[in-house]
Amino acid sequence: MGKLPWLVHAFSTRTGGVSRAYGGNALNLGFTTHDTRAAVDKNRQLFLKKLGVVHGQKTWPLVTLRQIHSDLIHYVDHAPERPPAGDGLITDVPGLLIAVQAADCLPVIVVDKKRRAVGVFHAGWRGTVRRIVEKGVGEMRRQFGSDPRDLVAAIGPGIQGCCYEVGEEVRTRFESQFAYGASLFREVKQSDPVREKYPLLFLTARAPGHSELPVKLFLDLVEANRRQLLDAGVALKNITASAPCTACHPELLFSFRADKGVTGRQMGVAGIRAGE
Repeated sequence: MGKLPWLVHAFSTRTGGVSRAYGGNALNLGFTTHDTRAAVDKNRQLFLKKLGVVHGQKTWPLVTLRQIHSDLIHYVDHAPERPPAGDGLITDVPGLLIAVQAADCLPVIVVDKKRRAVGVFHAGWRGTVRRIVEKGVGEMRRQFGSDPRDLVAAIGPGIQGCCYEVGEEVRTRFESQFAYGASLFREVKQSDPVREKYPLLFLTARAPGHSELPVKLFLDLVEANRRQLLDAGVALKNITASAPCTACHPELLFSFRADKGVTGRQMGVAGIRAGE
């Protein structure tokens, strides 16, 4: 994101908290069914303190969403009584911290360097196929008059193409929406040591003579969102996507798949300091 003294932004990890539900000292920032509300409140306070948005008795409001894998984006100028349903938040009001939660889906932060505005977006495959990030840039243009050439974006930790196995119906959805959809997928034939040792056992009467091995399909969610940012006019040099894969690093990051559904939540957050 470069050095912008007015900008607060971060992607959290799973370490450095007080939650016991997901191993010792986990920094779970989501109100999940397995963790206590007291632990999550404490974790959030620790995280906000680390970000430098706790000043004595005063803490920046943390604005979150009731995430529903949608393309719904909300402009906020104050902390609402309860989280709105949607998967994107944008603001240009100082002193608010806007956040999305994730445990394999991608958290994406977009910043307008010139107009001092920020957006955060939650991009799983459903949100991505609905163009949540591309529409997020569009909302920033509409709400703040943002020029995409002034935007910088960071794609945070999420499940990557090495680990994100999906079904054929997901590929069909992407190919129906994006001209480049097919290029986002990688096919891997499942290996079978018995087949390899005794190929004659698997001969069939149909050409080409051998029955087909099942194919695993992997989606590159990071590239899908990078393409949307590029299509929205954000320069390639202004897009950072170097975060590790959540499924490859469950010791560092919460991963719904690696943790078999019993996991906490990371956050991607952004905010604006007043008077900087």
